[in-house]
Amino acid sequence: MANSKVTKKPSASSGDNFFERVFKLKEHNTTIGIEVMAGLTTFMTMAYIIAVNPGMLAETQQVSFDAALIATVLSAAFATFLMAFLANYPFALAPGMGLNAYFVYTVIMGMGYTYAQALTAVLISGIVFIILTVTGLRQAIVKAIPNNLKAGIGAGIGLFIAFLGLKNAGIMVSDSATLLGLGDMTSAPVILAIVGLIVTAVLMYKNVKGSILIGMAVTTVLAWITKVAPGPAGIVAWPNLGAWSSEALFKLSGFKTLGILGVVEVVFAFFFVDMFDTIGTLVGVAKRSNMLDKDGNLPKIDKAMLADAIGTCFGAAAGTPTVTTYVESASGVAAGGKTGLTALTVAVCFLVFGLFFSPIVAAVPGFATAPALIIVGVLMMQSIKDVDWSDFSEALPTFAAISFMPFTFSISNGIAFSFIFYSLVKLLSGKGKEVHWLMYVLSLAFVLKFAFL
Repeated sequence: MANSKVTKKPSASSGDNFFERVFKLKEHNTTIGIEVMAGLTTFMTMAYIIAVNPGMLAETQQVSFDAALIATVLSAAFATFLMAFLANYPFALAPGMGLNAYFVYTVIMGMGYTYAQALTAVLISGIVFIILTVTGLRQAIVKAIPNNLKAGIGAGIGLFIAFLGLKNAGIMVSDSATLLGLGDMTSAPVILAIVGLIVTAVLMYKNVKGSILIGMAVTTVLAWITKVAPGPAGIVAWPNLGAWSSEALFKLSGFKTLGILGVVEVVFAFFFVDMFDTIGTLVGVAKRSNMLDKDGNLPKIDKAMLADAIGTCFGAAAGTPTVTTYVESASGVAAGGKTGLTALTVAVCFLVFGLFFSPIVAAVPGFATAPALIIVGVLMMQSIKDVDWSDFSEALPTFAAISFMPFTFSISNGIAFSFIFYSLVKLLSGKGKEVHWLMYVLSLAFVLKFAFL
């Protein structure tokens, strides 16, 4: 009888094979180590939301900080888990800055909504997101955006992220005479931020893995050692689940005492800002990481947007404002993150550090994460080279996307003005047929938004 050899296939039960099977690491030319490092980087740049969002919600005096903290952490972790397993993309989600300010200061404190009514408005906007995603309209919007504008959106988000970093570092400050000015370059936080920036830049030049995370860690430890920032007040903090279940979980209410126009305005505002912030973030970060296909579209964008939409509904039920895709995800992408394993790492970090080790996260000063944001901004600005600056009907709208994002402190505003300028300039230049009909519809919608909201 001839000898025969039986080749055994590798067991699919090992951790490595599980991650390979789920996230296709080899196909994306990445490893578990790179993805985990990228996830840690993203988490550190957006971990501020763990303290900031509950603090803002507590100002309504209708929910406690402890309850809002658990709502924030759980909604961020849930939505980011969805992004990891539904879309296999390295994007992280959490309650959105700007949207939470609108939720607290405009809707509740300004318009007189209760916390429960405002959450219901967020839930309705999330349901609208889901409907538009399932029907394909949101994906169609992304496909309608011309490639020059996509490149401009990527560069604009890069400039916006760098602006955030400069602001957090204290290098750029507000000025009553000139709007913006240079901060105190002799202050310890500014000096440490610059040291962190230089360290990170050198590590990036030398292609050291985890450069951005190492830079943040160095800056943080130096801040603690020099007493520029206080070290952790503790290590473990147990979650107050009782407060969350009684104050925030499923605290939804109707609008019997509110006019229909007011409700429509609030729901539309939540919907509009989240949709275009998400589109801008997905397109911009994907452009930086070469995720866009040859036609300039993001594959599986429907799944990424569905994760965002479902995350918003879950967040409303958990007790927090609109959950959205975070632009800080670009820091993880810059650190090498390419798959959902990066997002999974972020989600686990939210659960572990947000629920049990929040004192450590709270002790990381803003100026320590600033170098990461500035470096990411530099990387994302590279997409500016893909813009056709010789055609002014393309150049002006693209410039609007790049400039309006940082200067109005809003990704949505940058997209709005780039759409409006693109449609009008093309139309009045006799090139109206080059514009997708959806661009005209959206431009009109943006004009109406600015006029009436």
